[in-house]
Parts: sequence; C-alpha cells; structure tokens
Amino acid sequence: MVRFDDETFAGLVQRAIDSLPQAFRDRMENVAIDIQPLPDEETCREMELDSPYELFGLYRGVPLTERNVEAPWAWPDRIVIYQRSIERACGDADEAVEQIRKTVLHEIGHFFGLDEDDLENLGYG
Repeated sequence: MVRFDDETFAGLVQRAIDSLPQAFRDRMENVAIDIQPLPDEETCREMELDSPYELFGLYRGVPLTERNVEAPWAWPDRIVIYQRSIERACGDADEAVEQIRKTVLHEIGHFFGLDEDDLENLGYG
C-alpha cells in the first residue's frame, strides 16, 4: 500500500490528463474530473461492489459517440478517480503512478466512446 497527500495525488491525475495529445484534451469540454477517497454506498450498490476498494474510477455521462444535435443540454460529464482504492492496491509509488495514469486514461476512454473491450485491447482494461 502506498499513500499520497491529496495535492500530490491530484498532481498525478493532472499529469495523466496532460499526457493526452492536445487534440484529445481540446475535445474534453463539459467534463469534470474529480478525486474522491472511495465510492459512496449508493455507487457501491449501483456497481454491485463487494468492497469500495474494488473501484478505481468511474465515468458518468453520455459518451461523445452517443451524442446528437437533437439531444438537450446536459449536466457536465463526470469522471471520478478514487484515491484510496488505487493507493491500497499498489505496493509502491511507481506502481501507483502507473495505475493512476491507467485509470484516468481508462475513464477518459469511456468519455470518447470506448467500451471495456476497446480499452482492454489498448492496455487500459
């Protein structure tokens, strides 16, 4: 298990976002990326988790590939990265940095319309 202070963890999440090509970052309008310690009870029930530590990240929204001009305005899409889940799963800081990056890119992939199989094939499963 590894532990980061909140500022360091947020910086690592931002570093993962910044690693995306500019063309992708430019398309990430109306999406909020938040950090929480663990998923709440409602999310655990919804995702059918045995433990809140099972979930590293979550995308909520309408993927870009499913949007159309006739759809009304919606709240911002939201990506949540669960800090304590990632920290608990990783044995050292290097492993945690890689897991943060993988989780952030995985959830951003959902925003762009990739499903679990697509993400697995890209190495972000």
